Amino acid sequence: MSKVDERRSDLRAQLVALAQTQIAAQGMASLRARDLAREAGCAVGAIYNVFSDMNALILAVNGQTFTRIGADVGAAVVGHEALPPERRLILLARAYLNFADQNHHLWRALFDIDLPDTEAVPDWYRQDLKALFSHIAKPVSELFQGLEGRDLDLMVRALFSSVHGIVVLGLQNRISGVPRAQVEAMIEAVLTRISRG
Repeated sequence: MSKVDERRSDLRAQLVALAQTQIAAQGMASLRARDLAREAGCAVGAIYNVFSDMNALILAVNGQTFTRIGADVGAAVVGHEALPPERRLILLARAYLNFADQNHHLWRALFDIDLPDTEAVPDWYRQDLKALFSHIAKPVSELFQGLEGRDLDLMVRALFSSVHGIVVLGLQNRISGVPRAQVEAMIEAVLTRISRG
């Protein structure tokens, strides 16, 4: 790696870390190139030598967030492999809810990023999301043993969407009026009911 490439890589890592800290503290809308450049000790233009635009920087932060969620969700079932699949799904969902609750701004940035219709979502980003879904796929494949391939993928996404919707509304207590403790009960009720067919 050349010195120039090394400096670019270092600046990229620094900008992602700074953006992650800013988003975690105040949300995605608070992210400003000028503020990042000042904190990083570089020119504003240097940001755009490393990232094509601010969305690309946010996607890089989101990639790390997906990795963190995947680690939390995966850890939730370690040591509980003998539990029935619906119980493991509930553990996975609780871990997702806990991450969203404790890292609200970073979690919201995953879904609030506004990409132009002409801009494709990077393959690595889709792979990070797929890695998260892989934790859900194992118990789902045990529950619905006839599902394979695309049908299994659709069921995984449907269950994720159901849990995600409950989490979104549950964490917007002032809108939904659902206390945090009841959010867990709602998730458990839905997953239990689906599991029983």
